[in-house]
Amino acid sequence: MMKHNVSAELFRIDCGDIYLQEFSIEDADKIYIISNQPEISNFLPDWKSTRDQRVDWVTNYEMPANKAFLEAAKENNIDNHFLKLGVFISATDEFIGWCCTGIKEEIPAPNREIMYAISADHQGNGYATKASLGLINYLFSNTNIEILNAVALINNLSSNKVIEKCGFTLQGKHKIGDELYNNYVLRKSEWRS
Repeated sequence: MMKHNVSAELFRIDCGDIYLQEFSIEDADKIYIISNQPEISNFLPDWKSTRDQRVDWVTNYEMPANKAFLEAAKENNIDNHFLKLGVFISATDEFIGWCCTGIKEEIPAPNREIMYAISADHQGNGYATKASLGLINYLFSNTNIEILNAVALINNLSSNKVIEKCGFTLQGKHKIGDELYNNYVLRKSEWRS
């Protein structure tokens, strides 16, 4: 297992036995591998890529977008910025997935969502829930966000379970493309109480 090269200047959220950290170029290969696992690509087909595409996306889009988000967060107004964080096992620094936030244009505003994926090798250990809770806490504590959304295909039972464990409330079903999704909302006021 390759140990992740941790850099002190990368943004990180400690979640106990896992941590979230902004994407670096070293993560591109693991993102490529995980995003092409059938357990992931069946539910997140937009993440599927070639290795070269993934390196390009991480280098030229995702890393600069993360820096823009973090700069905006200093002003407490993240606007329409995206943040894509890797999920790592604390004890080994192994990259096992991602947890992200951005605007989901296919759902009605306010439409900031959180989303996640955990490698097939590490599913069923509660990592998606811990990562999501870490990101939710960061967003509600450090930004102007009042409402978060999460969507999951209605047949993705484990993802729907994670979203519910994180305190989201089902708002109904929403069609995106040809697929039917459960659409959930979590308000900062509910999170605090």
